[in-house]
Amino acid sequence: MAYKSDIEIAQGVSMMPIQQIAASIGIKPQDLELYGEYKAKVNYTILKDQQEKPDGKLILVTAISPTPAGEGKTTTTVGLGDALHKLGKNVVIALREPSMGPVFGIKGGAAGGGYAQVVPMEDINLHFTGDMHAIGAANNLLAAMIDNHIYQGNQLQIDPRRITWKRAMDMNDRQLRFVINGLNGKANGTPREDGFDITVASEIMAILCLSRDLLDLKEKLQKIIIGYTYDNHPVTAGALKADGAMATILKDALKPNLVQTLENTPAFVHGGPFANIAHGCNSIMATKMALKLGDYVVTEAGFGADLGAEKFINIKCRFAGLKPSAVVIVASIRALKHHGGANKEDLTVEDLTALDKGIPNLLKHIENLNQNFGLPVVVAINQFPSDSAYELKFIEEKCKELGVNVALSKVWSHGGEGGIALGEEVLRLIAEGENNFRFIYEDSASLRKKITTIATKIYGAEGVDFSPDAAREIRRFERLGFGHFPICMAKTQYSLSDDPTRIGRPSTFRITVRSVRVSAGAGFIVVLTGDIMTMPGLPKIPSATIIDVDEEGKISGLF
Repeated sequence: MAYKSDIEIAQGVSMMPIQQIAASIGIKPQDLELYGEYKAKVNYTILKDQQEKPDGKLILVTAISPTPAGEGKTTTTVGLGDALHKLGKNVVIALREPSMGPVFGIKGGAAGGGYAQVVPMEDINLHFTGDMHAIGAANNLLAAMIDNHIYQGNQLQIDPRRITWKRAMDMNDRQLRFVINGLNGKANGTPREDGFDITVASEIMAILCLSRDLLDLKEKLQKIIIGYTYDNHPVTAGALKADGAMATILKDALKPNLVQTLENTPAFVHGGPFANIAHGCNSIMATKMALKLGDYVVTEAGFGADLGAEKFINIKCRFAGLKPSAVVIVASIRALKHHGGANKEDLTVEDLTALDKGIPNLLKHIENLNQNFGLPVVVAINQFPSDSAYELKFIEEKCKELGVNVALSKVWSHGGEGGIALGEEVLRLIAEGENNFRFIYEDSASLRKKITTIATKIYGAEGVDFSPDAAREIRRFERLGFGHFPICMAKTQYSLSDDPTRIGRPSTFRITVRSVRVSAGAGFIVVLTGDIMTMPGLPKIPSATIIDVDEEGKISGLF
């Protein structure tokens, strides 16, 4: 049987005009800004009009630690939304926007897959409504104003050696990680070391996603620390008077984007911070808008639950006052066997031994969400034809020991119909109402204590080792008044530890913190562990080599 590619499936459906999708959840025509026939921005003033309306139920979709075998988190998110729609529920989906770096690199797009996708998938995976470009432009305006200020006399006494703000672009380009600019004479600026981040790693992206409204956005932009003076005082974007212009560039990007699934379920796709570098969730504004317009909201958090879900709870829920009603942890038997040490070519062969060795990864994520965060959990097994009945039964029994049910998900091949069992289990969890939601640390805890709590409770580490530089920066940030900030851990997504080769559920390990940064505008402390790059590179054979467009403008090779 020949399977259609994701883009072939997406191009073969008939979409509804976006005005009809908007009307189905009560959005009036005057609150829509159309970007063609099938996508639109929604005016953020709708939140003020709906503020007295109670919020819907928030369903978080997360996953085990990702593997090359695939888990299907975004696909499950979309399919669960379609399933709830089929069950007669008023449901809205809220997702992140893809970055073009991964699209043209190795990971591909982020619009779901198979028969559980958001559309128009080509637009969403490429330029969409221009949000990424606006964020990059705001980021680079600030960079330009920093260097211009130094060139024009440097009234603020910015130390060119202590500038922390980088330029950004929405593409994987390792060549730009470290650069020297301002060369070839005085007229071309002051020579200094510089570098580029990918746009989704910019603090501007985090700020956009964590802003409650336009005024909040401006206040956060004003607080960005761009570097330090010769006598070690922080310099902000507000001191450069850059915040007003940056907010002007971002005023339309702040408006959530409305699209639809293949089955015409409304979906907000807005904001896209990386989960191993930033906090990995779509915007607060899109989530809050969805909660006012839908009785059920299905959203996701990037990578495994130790990264995306932890930050969704400890950062996004803390800032926005959100409370998840249920959590779905996505896993696949193939991925669990990979965690158990099975070779990639053997993942389709029944192997209970490898599954037994790999399932502790899933069980740790269940423990974190159910016991540490107090949330009701269901495990969604993204089913493949090679999965055996014995393997499925094994997973069900192991999860039952923790009091958690398993639901099979066939949304990739059957769309919403393939997610009915999962949807019914999610509805059951919500109806039971056993929810003891809590954060794992208090605002008042020291930065060291917060970092250590995440490492020991969520990752399972024995403790944390701080480099001398990291220890010094932590002390300085607390003196500067940032000690109450939550923690944003920058860690490999492939392991619960900070070593990507230690798959499964590693034990007897410690987390090494090599450096610490403050995102004063976004309002969190970034803690870097392991070898985390804020500007990825392209693989040996990039996806860009197979993406093409014909004479009629039809795109192929996108996935």
